[in-house]
Amino acid sequence: MSGSLEIGEYKYLIDNRNQEIADFLKAEAVKKRQEIYGNTVFIRGLIEISNICKNDCLYCGIRASNKGCDRYRLTKDEILSCCDEGYSLGFRTFVMQGGEDLSFTDDLLVEIIGEIKEKYPDCAVTLSLGERSFESYQRLYNAGADRYLLRHETADEEHYKKLHPQKMSYKTRMECLKKLKEIGFQTGCGFMVGSPYQTTENLAKDLKFIEEFSPEMCGIGPFIPHKATQFKDYPSGDVDLTCFLLSIIRLIKPSILLPATTALGTAEQGGREKGVLCGANVIMPNLSPRSVRSKYELYNNKLISGNESAQEIENLKNSMKNIGYEIVTDRGDIKEK
Repeated sequence: MSGSLEIGEYKYLIDNRNQEIADFLKAEAVKKRQEIYGNTVFIRGLIEISNICKNDCLYCGIRASNKGCDRYRLTKDEILSCCDEGYSLGFRTFVMQGGEDLSFTDDLLVEIIGEIKEKYPDCAVTLSLGERSFESYQRLYNAGADRYLLRHETADEEHYKKLHPQKMSYKTRMECLKKLKEIGFQTGCGFMVGSPYQTTENLAKDLKFIEEFSPEMCGIGPFIPHKATQFKDYPSGDVDLTCFLLSIIRLIKPSILLPATTALGTAEQGGREKGVLCGANVIMPNLSPRSVRSKYELYNNKLISGNESAQEIENLKNSMKNIGYEIVTDRGDIKEK
């Protein structure tokens, strides 16, 4: 396949997926990734700064209406401490991710970003903090933030409405992504595979959106239900389909930074390794304090290592080495071919 198909062609590819096609696309995706990145896998230090969220997304375990969620919010010092530990372990990108917690004002985030960049100028700062104003994004970028992840969740407006409360808007989400790119962020989008009401047409639209928007990063993972949502009885998304789509996304944009997500590792033992073997080149181990890791529960049974972080990194290095890849100490910026 070329880097550009029509929506109908993407749909045909998904509808007619079989092992032979999957193996072919996987081999082509790995070849493309090897040409640009060799056998390297980048690690990002994930710091889940808050599970407090003003939104009420219907699929999410930290949604505002989940009264059973044990809420927390990291302090500035706790976040900086996570970075200190991460730096010593070889992380050169820190990802601050959280619910849309209004306590994380622009002023506070600017202060935190500034201190990280001052102490570790060789590191990249990635934010994944939801929808904010253009002015807010601009301030965060000016403070030194390099990348911003904002999953679009679905590129179909009607499908978006089925996954979100009325007050959330598909147009706002798409506008935020455009603003992030305009400002100059390395921008990431992404979607769930197998989310409620999803059709292959929806997935085809997602692939077309990625092709046209051309993000620097894209995070996809199988949908996994959460026990405190209305989708609690829905089946999880398919790991093999997720990996199939990872291969296609690598072929759409060969230089893209493509994580093998925690959801992949949760849905299937060895799922992250499987993702790397299908074209992914990023893994995001958790640097959050162990005391809060289980509280950032977006979905059931989220993969949480009980290991101390240094041990977790050694295990990851070994698991990547076993499949022919190498974790490197690197910011892991996109390499345009």
